[in-house]
Amino acid sequence: MTDAGSRVIAAAFRSVGIDARTMPPSDEETLVLGGRHSSGEECLPLKVTLGDALKLLVHSKIPPERMAIFMPTSDGPCRFGQYGSFMKVVFREMGYGDVLLLSPTCEDGYSGVGKHADELLRTAWRALVAGDLLQKLLLRVRPYEKVKGAADAAFEEAIDLVCRAVEVRGETHKQRLERIVKSLRQGRALLNQVPADFSVLRPLIGVVGEIFCRLNTFSNDDALRKVEEAGGECWISDVSEWVWATNAEQIRMLKRFRKHLTVEMFGAWLKWHFQRKDEHALLDVFQGDFRGYEEPHDIRVIYDLARPYLPPEGALGEMMLSVGKTVYLHRKGADGILDINPFSCMNGIVSEAVYPRVSRDCDGLPVRVLYFDGTRVDRRYELEIFMDLVRAYSARKKTLRRLPEGVGVAVPRADAG
Repeated sequence: MTDAGSRVIAAAFRSVGIDARTMPPSDEETLVLGGRHSSGEECLPLKVTLGDALKLLVHSKIPPERMAIFMPTSDGPCRFGQYGSFMKVVFREMGYGDVLLLSPTCEDGYSGVGKHADELLRTAWRALVAGDLLQKLLLRVRPYEKVKGAADAAFEEAIDLVCRAVEVRGETHKQRLERIVKSLRQGRALLNQVPADFSVLRPLIGVVGEIFCRLNTFSNDDALRKVEEAGGECWISDVSEWVWATNAEQIRMLKRFRKHLTVEMFGAWLKWHFQRKDEHALLDVFQGDFRGYEEPHDIRVIYDLARPYLPPEGALGEMMLSVGKTVYLHRKGADGILDINPFSCMNGIVSEAVYPRVSRDCDGLPVRVLYFDGTRVDRRYELEIFMDLVRAYSARKKTLRRLPEGVGVAVPRADAG
C-alpha cells in the first residue's frame, strides 16, 4: 500500500525464487482505466488497484500467461473482499484471462500462499516491519529537516538497503534476520544523520483510517506531507497493525468454533510468537528513537480502548482500530487525529459517528475525518483550520508527550508551526 511496503514485499518474494516487482506508480491513467472498467459506485482503492493492474497489463511486454498479480482479500464488511473476484471478471472481458490472480485471505492470517508459505510469510513479515519502522523514523525526522528533501533521500536509500538484505536467497531464518538487522542499523544511521532542528516541538497528529487510503499517498493526495507543510508532525497507523488484527481475528474465530486444542490453533499461536519475537529484534535497532512513540504491546489493547464505543466482536474492519487507536494516541499526548478514508467507506462513516463522543471523553481532542474519491481538491484551507484547533488544544491539553532522545523541549509552544 505504501511504495516502500510494496518494494520490501517484492523483495520477500524474490527471496524464495519468485521474480517479483512492484506495480508502476499510480497516476492519472490509473484513475482513467480504473474508472472506465468500474461503475463508479465502488470505493477509491478498487479504482486505484484495478487501474494500476490494467495499466500494467496494457503496457507490459510480459505475456499474460507468464504473469501473476498479487491481490490479497479479506472477509468482514469491507468491499475489499470482492476486489479479486471483480478483477478476474474485468481481466477476462479485456482478454487477459490467462493472468493469474493470487488472493490469500486474512481469514487464515494470509497463510494460503503456497508451498513457500512458512518461509515467505516470515520473511515478508520481517520486511514489512522493517519498512514500517523506517517509515516511522522518517515521519519523526522529516518535519524538522533543515534541508528540504534530505529525509526522503535518506529514507529511499534505507529502503534499498533493506530490500537488498531481504531478497538474498538460500539463507536460514537466523542469517536473514541478522542481515535485515544490519541493513536497518545502516538505514537508521542515514535518517539520524539528516540535519534537523528539534528545538521547537510541532503538534503531533495521529493518522488512522481505512488502511489503503491512509497509506497510499496517491489516494490521499499526500495528506501527511500537507500536514507537515501546515506545521504538524504525523504518527500514522502502519501496516503491521492490520497484520496483528488479522492474527487476533483468526484466533477469535478458532475459539468461536471451539477449536481451542487443534493444530490450527497451535499454528496460529506459534505464528504470533515468532512474529512478536522478530518484531522485537528489529525494534531493538532503534533504541531511544521511538521513546514516546511506542506502539501498543498487544493489538488487544486497541480492542479494549475501542470497546466503550464499538464492540470488537461485531465491528469488524478498520473502524474498531481507528477508534481504539485514537484513544491510545490521546493517551500518548497526541494533539489531533486525522481519519483518512475513501468516499462512502463504511469504516469511516461508522467511526465518524462515534468520534464526537470519543473527542469529548478525550478532553476535546480535535478529530477530523477526510474522505477521498480520486478528484484533486485543494485541502490546504481545511487543514489550516484543523491545525488551528490542534494548536488551541495543544496549549491546554492535560496529557503531555514523552519525547525521544535528542529532542530538547518538553512542552510545545502554542504557536509552533
